[in-house]
Amino acid sequence: TAESAASGAHVGALPDPLYRLRADPYNESYYAASDEPLEPGVRVIAPTRYGKDICTVLGTVKAPGFVRADDVVKIERLANQADEDHRASDQEKEKKAFELCQEKIKSHNLPMKLVFAHYLFDEPKVLFFFTADSRVDFRNLVKDLVAVFKMRIELRQIGVRDEARVVGGCGVCGRVLCCHGVTDKLVPVSIKMAKDQNLSLNSLKISGPCGRLLCCLAYEFGFYREARRTMPSEGARIPYDGTVFRVIEVNVPAGRLRLSGEDGRYIEAMASRFVQKEGRWTIMDEEAAE
Repeated sequence: TAESAASGAHVGALPDPLYRLRADPYNESYYAASDEPLEPGVRVIAPTRYGKDICTVLGTVKAPGFVRADDVVKIERLANQADEDHRASDQEKEKKAFELCQEKIKSHNLPMKLVFAHYLFDEPKVLFFFTADSRVDFRNLVKDLVAVFKMRIELRQIGVRDEARVVGGCGVCGRVLCCHGVTDKLVPVSIKMAKDQNLSLNSLKISGPCGRLLCCLAYEFGFYREARRTMPSEGARIPYDGTVFRVIEVNVPAGRLRLSGEDGRYIEAMASRFVQKEGRWTIMDEEAAE
């Protein structure tokens, strides 16, 4: 959301239509209202949490349940050619600002990695985004930058996941990183999500370029969580056919379980054959399960 971004927050009920915008420099999306209909791809001037900026209209959206009226920003106007020229000029200046800031960081021997620089559209201010393993005292760096640029300087520390979201890249699936091309909303991802999906816990296989767990682990987690409630988990002991079987594998997508018996037998059974009564699982015969 726009985090009640700016003084341009919409007041009252959610507007219809509701537009979704992308602030391209830092790849953040905002929900917005407009006095006139807008087509996808149109560029507009709108408030963001950093200040007014040029944004791209992604299209209309159905209001998500978590969006409040004060999360919606008001589009100020359409961007014109002069605005685009101004932005193009700023992009050239950003390249030089990035290089200069990197030199200053090196001269101060600061343990930080500069990610990108951005000139705000409507005010004399430069934003520098960086990553670091811990808090960094950059007060002397800011003084140096102010002396060079003669304008407001703001340094913002972001996480490595945010760095991937902004910079982009290619995932192990061969597609654009989800956090960059699908959604900019980063949700918590835990190792439990990988375990519940029977995925390899090899960190190299379930981690993204950012070094953190893959965002896509969260996409199907809800399905797996609900499906597992209808079937026994690995390790469950179930009496059946004159012996006791232990669940050794649960294939959620296929709805199939593999069990080993105390008598040495191995069987496979569809999830529909398992019934839980009073906290205990039983296995129905195939005919009864149909």
